[in-house]
Amino acid sequence: MPASPFTPAPVRGRHAMAVAPHALASQSALAIMREGGNAVEAMIAAAATIAVVYPHMNSIGGDGFWLVSRPGHPPAALEACGAAAAAADIDGYRRQGLDAIPFRGGLAANTVAGTVSGWSAAYDWSREHLGGRLPLERLLEDAIAYARHGMPVTTSQAACTAAKLEELRSIPGFAETFLDNGRPPAPGALFRQPRLAATLEQLASAGLEDFYRGDLARVIARDLAAVGSPLAAADLERHRPVWKKALVLHHSQGKVYNVPPPTQGLVSLLILGQLDRVLDGSADPFGADYVHLCVEATKLAFRVRDSHITDPAYMDVDPQALLEPERLDAMAREISPSRAALWGKGRGPADTIWMGVVDPQGVAVSFIQSIYHEFGSGVVLAESGINWQNRGCSFSLDPRSRNPLMPGRKPFHTLNPAMAQLDDGRTLVYGNMGGDGQPQTQSAVFTRIVQFGMDPQAAVAAPRWLLGRTWGQTSDTLKLESRFAPSVAEALRSRGHEVEILRPYDETMGHAGAILRHPDGTLEGGADPRSDGGVAAW
Repeated sequence: MPASPFTPAPVRGRHAMAVAPHALASQSALAIMREGGNAVEAMIAAAATIAVVYPHMNSIGGDGFWLVSRPGHPPAALEACGAAAAAADIDGYRRQGLDAIPFRGGLAANTVAGTVSGWSAAYDWSREHLGGRLPLERLLEDAIAYARHGMPVTTSQAACTAAKLEELRSIPGFAETFLDNGRPPAPGALFRQPRLAATLEQLASAGLEDFYRGDLARVIARDLAAVGSPLAAADLERHRPVWKKALVLHHSQGKVYNVPPPTQGLVSLLILGQLDRVLDGSADPFGADYVHLCVEATKLAFRVRDSHITDPAYMDVDPQALLEPERLDAMAREISPSRAALWGKGRGPADTIWMGVVDPQGVAVSFIQSIYHEFGSGVVLAESGINWQNRGCSFSLDPRSRNPLMPGRKPFHTLNPAMAQLDDGRTLVYGNMGGDGQPQTQSAVFTRIVQFGMDPQAAVAAPRWLLGRTWGQTSDTLKLESRFAPSVAEALRSRGHEVEILRPYDETMGHAGAILRHPDGTLEGGADPRSDGGVAAW
């Protein structure tokens, strides 16, 4: 069931497949697997490459989350997100006359960057469980070359730099790193990052732990102090990634997995659990009834998110318990098929990449890496060339809030890579970037593939919607791409939705991707035409 007459066919393969929002990252992953590497090793290579070639979307100065599965095993979740600095507290920010944590600058760079620790933990897991053998030097090779010798700037990077120029121009390190003679780079211009190349070479030779407990860690701590960040060497040294049990939704078509808090993975599963109860398989996956039900399920899931999800050390409910059938039954009963429920406001913008990999042995990885807002805090560390995240600006300076700033506390994350093991023997690896849009696009991609039989490329390319905000957006309307029929928008307005029409393929919807592995080992993949991505197959 194609989304339009112009939707390309999915990429198909027999042995291995990778999908990423920049085609060079998927190619880095595939090259590793063709050399005998496994899916985890391939994902490390892809993660390093995309941190270089898509710098407005992610960085090694951000956080990451993994879902990793082997045939016959449920996925394991890897949480590689950093906590707030020991010196970061509400009183300290209040004494500086602040009512909220700034989005940009040194005070926004107040949480440890965890993504490299995730690479390290995944690398060790690969060696222990998969017999991984490729050296770090090989896994980081492409990224180092792209950083040192340069890569053509994407239209997305050029446009994002221009859009955010005024708020970022004065942030330490931003202009010298991301501007070309004081101006946003033109699409196709060669973009070099020699300091980042040297940093990646240091990690390849000294080991990934050097980021937290070695020579590089000391350089990072010194640079952070110079820009006014509260982070210190002790915060880096204290950081550890955490392996966790994945959340699981028992769906009528199989088991669907996501990562637990502090992410909103629970939200994505809550939406799918409700839709499993209210969606008729004969519905039109491009129609108003379908969009309305998805949006109403999202509102109820966001209500749970805003009431409960935070650093799990401070949660008062078991997130897995919220996925019990009777709870989902009760949520689904609240959905009106004819009227839109009241809606507050979203969490705000986010800046992220999602990637998926499946190797010849059927090992599957769903992965997400982020610096939160576009270019994160905007700070680029002087010696290492690392662009640091601003994830900690999601903390509140109100001690009574759900996510108050506290030393050592982990911030709320919108990040949530997804995976499904279906009863018919298929494995689906899928995900999306984009704040509030992540669980919504996951609901679209999953239901269109699993419940409506669309192939991954058609499901990813099909017209999408977004309730609330994502990167680059500040309004909380229900946004529809203009490829939806006008009658769909009219029908949604008649039910009480405040509808806004966006471009046909609007980057506001985020960059999605999916890989479907069939029981015979054949693979189908889809990359988002809204991104610079691609599917690489073997």
